[in-house]
Amino acid sequence: MAATKKVKSLPKADVEAIFARFSEIEPEPKGELDYVNAFTLLVAVVLSAQATDVGVNKATKRLFELAPTPSAMVALGVDQITELVKTIGLYRGKAKNVFALSQLLIERHGGEVPADREALEALPGVGRKTANVVLNIFFKQPTIAVDTHLFRVSNRTGLAPAATPLAVELQLLKVIPPQYLLHAHHWLILHGRYVCKARKPECWRCAIREWCRFEPKTPAPKGA
Repeated sequence: MAATKKVKSLPKADVEAIFARFSEIEPEPKGELDYVNAFTLLVAVVLSAQATDVGVNKATKRLFELAPTPSAMVALGVDQITELVKTIGLYRGKAKNVFALSQLLIERHGGEVPADREALEALPGVGRKTANVVLNIFFKQPTIAVDTHLFRVSNRTGLAPAATPLAVELQLLKVIPPQYLLHAHHWLILHGRYVCKARKPECWRCAIREWCRFEPKTPAPKGA
């Protein structure tokens, strides 16, 4: 991920104001991946790398009907998993990872998804970002999963200007008030996905524009 133009970090009061505004607008933000339990969430997040949530949801509808547990996924086998997720980018490698992580969940964790980052990252196809998503959404831990949207928003606004996803994550964990940490991940990702877009941020309808350091602000299109 390439950082955007370097900006100064926001003062503490502005950071708090931003998350207070997010909380006011959407007190209980939700992720957009479909899942039925911790295992299917983990699989969905693994499949979502370099793919859209909409595309993943279309592919996993039938997959999760057939295999909502690690044992059922192993029973499907790599070939059938591959066939079911072939509409997703990099599907062959992802199918192999889903099969392998299902095996390891059975062998190491009794078929249960561990609520521990180190254990999650030891599974095939699971990196820090994926682990943080699962820990945050299912296990309600105050983790920050830095994807391209969150990385961009953090740098543009001045919330956590840093050169790497890990540096952004650690900075956010320091500056976000504790009462907002659980939902911060979703607020920032959804803001980047729908408002603070990569090519042309829609500043004219941004709820946090008064604190954001991004300049020049994008003007509203004619007729908007």
